[in-house]
Amino acid sequence: MGVYDTHAERAKTIGWEAGAPDMGLADLLAACDALIVAAPAAAHHALAADALRAGKHVLVEKPIAATLAQADELAALAAERRLVLQVGHQERFSAAFSALEGRLGPPLYIEATRIAPFKLRGTDVSVILDLMIHDLDMILSLVASPIESVDAVGAAVASEHVDIANARIRFHTGAVATITASRVAARTERRMRVFAQDGYMAADFANRSLTVIARDHGKPVPGVAGFGIEEVSWQEHDALAAEHAAFASAVLDGAPVLVDAAAGRRALAAALAVTDSMAASHERMVASGLIEQAQDSGSGGL
Repeated sequence: MGVYDTHAERAKTIGWEAGAPDMGLADLLAACDALIVAAPAAAHHALAADALRAGKHVLVEKPIAATLAQADELAALAAERRLVLQVGHQERFSAAFSALEGRLGPPLYIEATRIAPFKLRGTDVSVILDLMIHDLDMILSLVASPIESVDAVGAAVASEHVDIANARIRFHTGAVATITASRVAARTERRMRVFAQDGYMAADFANRSLTVIARDHGKPVPGVAGFGIEEVSWQEHDALAAEHAAFASAVLDGAPVLVDAAAGRRALAAALAVTDSMAASHERMVASGLIEQAQDSGSGGL
């Protein structure tokens, strides 16, 4: 076991905390069978590609890469070498998502909110790739349909990238999802509501609770024939530990990879579609005179 970081002092600190020696990348690749890439998003592709070429199994944090071409290259490398490539969408390993899955029929409408106070961590990318991508990944898993259209708006508030965003996504099945993400909020809130033909679910990820109102479900709902209500809660659950355990099981036991390269690519493609729609919305607003063209090109004017 070892730790590599481009910042030598940070590598020593992390290594001391983990009880593992800090090493150069080449030495680490030579010494391990599998590794976790937990670096800024721009470095995901290069580090994961180096590891896969060296014959190592990889768990790469989300997003899988910066571009779809990079994601495709990583998927091809893993497939050619028959290596595990798992993408770190840890919400898929949360108790909340496990509670949501399979309780109702196909979703008709999903509403997701993920907001938090500002922190410097993660501001090397937009809030879409930092926070919204969690909900995009879960929604894509729940809906299981290609995206038909995306309409999005957003703004840079505290960093050079978009810090607050809203997207409306329509799927080929006709299902619709509305997603709000912000890292400049006054409080932390992580919620999802799912509407289906046979019922409704409301999940509070932060407070670890789920309300289900559905046909023949739980306690009867007064005045609503055939429908019942169920309140579900769960104890503290470490989704990150569960994600790492699943990676180890895939490597050691050949267990299926829950969030594989294909899932990581779908989430990245959705995030990039939101980004493109946001840029187009901004251009329309500039053209209409609703907003002024930003002077700082680094923010994209959003």
